[in-house]
Amino acid sequence: MAEIRVNPTRMELKKLQVRLLTSRRGHKLLKDKRDELMRQFLDIVREDKELRERVEKKLSEYYADFSVAAAVSSPKMLKGALILPRREGSVEVSQKNVMSVMVPEFSLDVRESGDSINYGLAFTTAELDGAIGALGEVLEDMVRLAELEKTAQLMAQEIEQTRRRVNALEHIMIPRYEAGIKSIKMKLEENERGNLTRLMKVKDMMVKAQLENR
Repeated sequence: MAEIRVNPTRMELKKLQVRLLTSRRGHKLLKDKRDELMRQFLDIVREDKELRERVEKKLSEYYADFSVAAAVSSPKMLKGALILPRREGSVEVSQKNVMSVMVPEFSLDVRESGDSINYGLAFTTAELDGAIGALGEVLEDMVRLAELEKTAQLMAQEIEQTRRRVNALEHIMIPRYEAGIKSIKMKLEENERGNLTRLMKVKDMMVKAQLENR
């Protein structure tokens, strides 16, 4: 650790003491921020894990039904059944501030024109109906999952940056200021002892001179 090189004066000592006090306050605030970010991050990760398991389960059901439907139906029939969706959706993206981290908020807006199934049931299979139903149910969860995972990514980056700042203050800046303050105090005390020694010698010389004059 490189020491801070300053002039051993009381003014410099006062400056370093103010910087040390500010660094300690900043260190405490950053530690509190890091701890709160970690708490919220773990909550998001737990919710993300539960939601991902639910989405993967629903998607596996969708793929299973769709695979069966594709196996027993012709590609032309599937294309004709799915070419014109009756559902239209949009995702509105906004932001919110979480511990100085701007995280996204996704809002799903789905509009339907008629039934969600827009094909005749006479020439399609029940598996296709089930696949489309499962996919419709999982859509909102997928949007929420995307929001959670992006939020977790941004918060993880902020936690890492905050951790680095905390470590820099704790292991570099604060020890440097403490070492600089200690060094200045030692030099000031040494100067004071030197001045006191000189004054005592001067006093002794003056006393000796007075005695000789007498």
